[in-house]
Amino acid sequence: MTNSAPNILCGVKPATTIDGVIAELDKIIKWSITHNSRFGYFAALYKKVTIKVKEGIADGVFENPERMEKLDIIFANRYLDAYSCFENKTKLTNSWTIAFKSASLARPIVLQHLLAGMNAHIDLDLGVAAAQIAPKDQIWELENDFKKINEILSDLVDLVQKELSGIWPLLNVLDWLAGQWDEKLSDIGMLFARNKAWEFALALAKDEEELDDLINERDGMTSGFAKKIFSPGLLLSIVLLFVKMGEIGSIGSQIKLLDGELE
Repeated sequence: MTNSAPNILCGVKPATTIDGVIAELDKIIKWSITHNSRFGYFAALYKKVTIKVKEGIADGVFENPERMEKLDIIFANRYLDAYSCFENKTKLTNSWTIAFKSASLARPIVLQHLLAGMNAHIDLDLGVAAAQIAPKDQIWELENDFKKINEILSDLVDLVQKELSGIWPLLNVLDWLAGQWDEKLSDIGMLFARNKAWEFALALAKDEEELDDLINERDGMTSGFAKKIFSPGLLLSIVLLFVKMGEIGSIGSQIKLLDGELE
């Protein structure tokens, strides 16, 4: 595995800078707003993540800013490439196929669409990108910076929750009742996902000869969880239907809300 360039499946021109990544995300967001497409939900969230990482690099948060910038670009290009593959009806991972196909479904709530994107991108793409930028024993040099991304994502939990409360106002009431427990649970879930991604990165970096098999196996596990996101069982489905009935605004207006300025 080489760290010189992103592994592009569809032949699209990859972004080469973080600003380039943000520009590509903006294209998806603007198109989604115009066409009322749910593709824009995750793109808007991911844009916030990318901006936060960019700010972290500029503020010296990471031990190796140059390497982190390369990782962020390679990581982002896996999402941008998957989006292009889906749009061009080209083969892509099952995890992203499920996430993108769900955009045509009206019943799932906004949070389910966000979770599907996070599932594919964190549980599958992040490990691949990390092993690509730091192959073999170099992977251990990345560990501290890899973990620091947890902190950036955790800081976004409350902000995203506020934006979701603009889509489903009752969320403010539930948040008041739950206090900070929901954020703590979100932090734990995010940390678990990132730890699993780190374990996956270690496996990929260690055994490059089995790279394709490891990625396919991981994709199978990740896509299995993606199916559960959209088929969570009868009881939770009833709860989610109640949430869906309380969501307000068009798809375009919801994306605009998610794409709001960072505080």
